Amino acid sequence: MREPLAIAVSQPSCVPYDVSVNAMTHAETIRAAGARVVVFPELSLTGYELDAPAITAEDPRLAPMIEACAETGSVALVGAPVRGEEGRSHIAMLAVEGTGATVAYRKMWLGAIEAERFTPGGKPAVLDVGGWRLGLAICKDTGVPRHASDTAALGIDVYVAAVLESVGDAAVQEERARRVVADHRVPVAMASFAGSTGGGYDHAAGRSGIWSADGAVIAQAGPEVGAITRATLT
Repeated sequence: MREPLAIAVSQPSCVPYDVSVNAMTHAETIRAAGARVVVFPELSLTGYELDAPAITAEDPRLAPMIEACAETGSVALVGAPVRGEEGRSHIAMLAVEGTGATVAYRKMWLGAIEAERFTPGGKPAVLDVGGWRLGLAICKDTGVPRHASDTAALGIDVYVAAVLESVGDAAVQEERARRVVADHRVPVAMASFAGSTGGGYDHAAGRSGIWSADGAVIAQAGPEVGAITRATLT
């Protein structure tokens, strides 16, 4: 029998473009979260700077997060632009563990400006953590019902999303989370940037949250930078 899953959604401070500084902040968040899975917002390692250089999962600047995960037994889902094949790059979610990092998912549904630089990912993805199957999503993915349907078809226990919305659109992420719950009857965990993230998002929404499979809010952060909220799923 699998153990309950302690999951946290976070909204760390971000220094635009500075992967090294942001990785250290992420490491502090991982240690503070006290969770098996710690979810970070879209492009959390660079901020929403679409011209930030792409990285690889072997980037040595990820070391502080790997060390933090080794200490805590956590899996951190972090956002970064990553290099792809044939010179392409993707908006991605890295899975960081105590043994290293891998590219867990590449965003499939890009915004118009994003598509000028990035290539969409080719397929949905599921990450197994201790027998819990996490369906992965990044921002606009959550607004496309087909994405949730295709991901759920792989067999998921939780829909996990990294997002970025402005304060004025804070309600959008909750609406999308509740739609996924209603359509697929799975919990949703959504990490949303707070504060300034670059790319024109001077006032990001925050309000990261975790919703149960019946649509109830289990835990939700406010708009403040640095907030971490967590829940245990059974």
